[in-house]
This record gives sequence, structure tokens and C-alpha cells, in this order.
Amino acid sequence: MEKIKVGVIGCGGIANGKHMPSIKSLGDVEIIAFCDIIKEKAEESKKNFGTEDAKVYTDYKELLKDDSIVAVHVCTPNRSHSFITVDALHAGKHVICEKPMAINTAEAKKMVDAAKETGKILTIGYQNRYRTDSAYLKRACENDDLGEIYYAKALALRRRAVPTWGVFLNEYEQGGGPLIDIGTHALDLTLWMMDNYKPKMVVGSVFKKLGDQKESGNAWGDWDPKEYTVEDSAFGYIVMENGATIVLESSWALNILDVQEAATVLCGTKAGADMKDGLRINNVKYNKQNIEKPDLSAGGVAFFDGAGGGAPQEIEAQIFYNAIKNGTDVVVKPEQAFVVTQILEAIYESAKTGKPVYLD
Repeated sequence: MEKIKVGVIGCGGIANGKHMPSIKSLGDVEIIAFCDIIKEKAEESKKNFGTEDAKVYTDYKELLKDDSIVAVHVCTPNRSHSFITVDALHAGKHVICEKPMAINTAEAKKMVDAAKETGKILTIGYQNRYRTDSAYLKRACENDDLGEIYYAKALALRRRAVPTWGVFLNEYEQGGGPLIDIGTHALDLTLWMMDNYKPKMVVGSVFKKLGDQKESGNAWGDWDPKEYTVEDSAFGYIVMENGATIVLESSWALNILDVQEAATVLCGTKAGADMKDGLRINNVKYNKQNIEKPDLSAGGVAFFDGAGGGAPQEIEAQIFYNAIKNGTDVVVKPEQAFVVTQILEAIYESAKTGKPVYLD
């Protein structure tokens, strides 16, 4: 059977660390084109992950002219996610775009609209949905084990783990810091568990208090204060149309000990859940307070149709390419990712104006 031919646009850390190894783990997909504005990066990626005759580009529009390419992975800085994705969809390619979807709501809407107009598949790289604890908790939510979820926390808290490479500290290229980088994962997980995508009001606080410090104790070494143009922590208070409330906490640098990333806390009328020390579900049984800790290491039925298992990023790739081959649904729908971007933008806007942001 002929392999699905793929192009990768953006050959930086997320492409080499997540996307390309995941593609390589699939037997029926091959990368035939690599694009990066730094040609040497594309050439190195070709050497490690490409076919022998794979092509290298510095202009993504030239890559999109290749009619043999069926799908594209967009792994560029956040600012260019939208226009590259829109161009790829209109060039007849299916697209998996790295998170966040876009740097603002207007750009994200262009992506949703382009997917609808072209009929091509678009999904966003929220791979934390495919973790075993996430998949188990989603099943519990779908089964109404928690009842009505009316309060939740989306947690993406690091003590001192500021990424100092690439363009992470560049607000122009990235659109923000920890909120748009890791807060986006926690918010996506929380909305998905609640299956609630109708935000009404958002209040945000954004802080840049530690970026000018030296001898920072940072996990990846000291950052350059002159290059640190993003926030070091950000917090949001989100009220949904039905009154359900989400508190979002995100940081790269915060004087805190209780750190947790890509995690959710859910409070329902029947039970609650958190991702501390694995997955914990708390409820009342036989008039006694009870905590259940499922054994997530044991094998069992696959949580996602058509996915054979593996690391979350590998399952993500399996689901995307199964959708292309078999017409099955993707798990991360662009309309869902749009709401994540909508809320993140509202947090930044509220923090800037000092006022709540009301969403239609």
C-alpha cells in the first residue's frame, strides 16, 4: 500500500521532539518535505526523519505546491500558525497544527472557516488528551460518574522552569508566555472533560514580576532579562453560560512548591477528581468519604477508536492519519480549540484593561 506523503513546516524543537518521531512510528506515513526559514534545520530534520529524496524548503508556499503531499504538520512559532494553516488547507492539505491554535480569536476563526470551506481535516496538537489518566477521566465524565461539573481548576504551574531557547520569551512571535504555552493545555483538558464550550465572562491577571531577576534558579539556566518580553505567570477566572466556573493558573516562574502541569481538578454533584499523584476520584460511599485511585498501568481496551496505543503524541498521530485514511473523527476539533484561544485572549485583554471581558 502506498504511504501517505507528508510535509513538515517548522523544524524546531516541537517538530523534532514530538511530531516527526510520531510520524516515524507509523508504518504507512512518510515525510517527503521539510521547511524552515533556517535551511540547515530543515536539512538536519530530513537526514533524521525524511525519505532519501525528500525535499527541503525555506518558503512554505513552495512546499504547498507539491500535489503529492496529503497532510502538513504546522510547527512554527505561534504567530504564523494561522496563515500557514489557512494556506495549507486551501492548497488541499489536511493539517495538524501545534498548539495553541492561534495568537488571537480572529486568527483562529480564519482557521475554522478555512477547514469548513475546504472540507479538509484540521486538528490541533493537544496531546495531553491522550494520556491514560486523561482518557480514563474523560470516560468517567461521559458516564456521568461526577454528575454536573460546576467548578474546576486548570493547572499549569511551574516553580522555575522558563524555556530559554527558541522564541519562547518573544511576545511578538508567541503571543504570550506560560498562559498561551502551557496554560492552553490545562484549559483544553478542563473544557474537554466538562464538555462545556460556552464561556460567558472572563477576568484575568497577568504578572511579569520575575523576568528581570538574575541567578534565577531556572531549570534550564538563567534567561536574558532583555529578551524576556512575556509574562511569568497568569491567572484567569472563567464563568460559563450555565454558571459553571473555571479557575486557570499558569506559570513558568512563581514562588510556589505545589507545581503541576497539564492538569485539571473537577468538582461535580456526584464526585470530584484531580490529577495529583496519578488520578484520584473522590466521592461518598455508604455514608463515608471515599477516594478511588485507578491502576492506570494495567492494560485494557483502547480508549480511542483506531488508536493502537503508545505515547500520547503517537496516539495523536494515529488518530489524525486514521481520520485521513478512514474518514473517522479527530478527537481535538477546531471549534473546541477556537474556544481555548478565545478564553486565553480574554484573560490577556482583561488583565490589560482591568475589566471583565464578556463573550458572545
